[in-house]
Amino acid sequence: MIPDYLISINPASVSVEDVDCLIVGSGIAGLRAAIELSGMRTLVACKNDPYDSSTYNAQGGIAVALSENDSPQSHFEDTVVAGCFMNDTSAVTILVNEGIERVKELIDWGCKFDKKGNELDFTQEAAHSFPRILHARGDATGKEIVHTLLARIGNIPEIILQGKLFLIDLVSDGEKITGGLFYDHTTNNLLFVRAKKTIAASGGLGQIFQETTNPAAITGDLQAAAFRKGALLGDMEFYQFHPTALYMAGVPRFLISESVRGEGAVLVNAAGERFMKHYHPDMELAPRDVVSRAIVAEMRRTNSNCVYLDLRKMKPQFIIKRFPGIYKFCLEYGLDITGQLIPVRPCAHYAMGGIMTDIDGKTNLGNLFACGEVACTGVHGANRLASNSLLEGLVFGARAGRKIREELRRYHHTGNTGLPQYKIARQNVPFIDIYDLQRSIKSLMWKNVGIERNQNGLTEAINRLDVWGKYIFLKEFSSQTGWEVQNMFILALVMAHAALERQESRGAHFRKDFPETDDRNWKKRQIFSKNNFFL
Repeated sequence: MIPDYLISINPASVSVEDVDCLIVGSGIAGLRAAIELSGMRTLVACKNDPYDSSTYNAQGGIAVALSENDSPQSHFEDTVVAGCFMNDTSAVTILVNEGIERVKELIDWGCKFDKKGNELDFTQEAAHSFPRILHARGDATGKEIVHTLLARIGNIPEIILQGKLFLIDLVSDGEKITGGLFYDHTTNNLLFVRAKKTIAASGGLGQIFQETTNPAAITGDLQAAAFRKGALLGDMEFYQFHPTALYMAGVPRFLISESVRGEGAVLVNAAGERFMKHYHPDMELAPRDVVSRAIVAEMRRTNSNCVYLDLRKMKPQFIIKRFPGIYKFCLEYGLDITGQLIPVRPCAHYAMGGIMTDIDGKTNLGNLFACGEVACTGVHGANRLASNSLLEGLVFGARAGRKIREELRRYHHTGNTGLPQYKIARQNVPFIDIYDLQRSIKSLMWKNVGIERNQNGLTEAINRLDVWGKYIFLKEFSSQTGWEVQNMFILALVMAHAALERQESRGAHFRKDFPETDDRNWKKRQIFSKNNFFL
C-alpha cells in the first residue's frame, strides 16, 4: 500500500498558525473561493507566488454563453459531446448556467475583456457551436482575471496571501483533514497551518510528463497528498494533450493558443501541405484529442519532429494586436509569426481527472474540499471542451467557498488537531539521484502513457514504476524536489493503471490496441483509492 511520507518531525520545532480556512493554490479556483470567505480568517498558500499558476498563463479565454443566439443549452451540448458523454450532467448544468453570473460578476469587478466597439468580442474555438470565448489583452486572459481577483481580495483584510510555501503533506485526525504541513522557503522552517476547513486548489499534474505546457510548479502535490490520506482519485486516464505547443530546440514548450486556429490559422506538414482535412471534417477546429493524434500521425508519416501553424493569411497588424504575448515570445527567439510558420507539436496540458468531489467541492475526507483542475467533478468527462477550464475554476471555486462558509457558521471543534509524529525513515538507504529519477518518470510517462497508448507500453510503465517504488519510499527526503518526485511517482502509477484497465479509446484516452469506443463495457468512471495499490 502506498505509505505516508517517511520524514521525522519534532512537533515542538514546527511553527503553528490557526485559520478558519486554508486554501492551497492561487489560481482562479482558489482565489474565487477565498472571496466567498470574506469575514473569516483565510490563508491562501502559494507554492511560489500568486502569478505562478496555469491560470495566470492562460491565453485563449473563458467560455460562456453570453453571445447573441447562444444559450446555456448549446454550451451544455457542446460540453458533453466533447466529453464523449462521460460528463456528470448535473455538474455541466451548473457550469453553463452559473458560469454566466460568475463572468458578469468578474466584469462588474473590473475585468476588462476585449471588445469590438462597445460589444464583447467573442471568438471561436474547437468543438464550440458558437463563438463564445471571451478573451482579454489579446492573448492574456488569465493575467487579466488574476489581477481582477487579487484586487478584489486586496479589499478583504481577513484573507492572507502567502508565497514560498510548499505543501509537504496534509495533516489528518482519523478521516478528517486538520490542515497542512508546509516548508516555508522564506524562513527555512516548517509551518503547520491548522485549519477548520482546507481547500485543494493547486492545479493539475502536467510535470509528470517530459513535454508539457504546465508551469514547473505543477507537480500534483495536492492530488498525491490527498490520495495518501484516503481521498479518491477519478478519471485519471483522461489527460488532455494540447495540439500546438511551440517546438524549437532549447525553447520552453510555450502554448500556442487554440484561438490562433479559431481566428483562421491552418496546420501544414513538413512539405507545406494542409492535412487536417484527411482526419476530421472540422479540420483545425476538430476536438483537441483528434488534432493531437492527427499531428502525431502526420509527423510519423512525413518523418519529421513537428508540424507548422500558418498565420500568413492574417494581416500582421491583426496578429500583433490579437496575439501580442505569442508574437512577443516567438520574436524573442527569432521567429516572426506575421510572416513565418510556427513549428508546433502536442504537449501535456490538462487533467480531466483528480480528487473526486461533489458539486460543492466536498471530498470523501472530512473538512477537505477541492476545486479547479485539481478536482474531478466529472464536468469535463473524457475530454475538456476548450476554454471551459477557467469557467470551471470560477464556478466551482465559488461553490466550494460558499459551502465552507455555511459549514463554518455551525462548526464545532471535535478531536485532536495537533501535528502527528511522522514515521522515521529506515537506516542505510542507498543514495538516490533524485533529479535522474524525476527525469526518468517524465520520460517514461511521455513515451508510454502519452498521446497513444497500448498494453505493452502501459505494462512496461507500471513494471518500471513498481521497481522504482521499492526504494523511493525507503528514502527520507528533506528537499522540495524529493517530495515532488514522490508525488509525481504516485500520480504516474495511478494514471498508468487507469489507462491500462480502460480497454477502449474515448476522448483524450487513446489505446492503439483498442481503438474503438466501447459503451457496453466502459461507459463508466474509474475511481481509485490508495488501498488499490501495493508496492
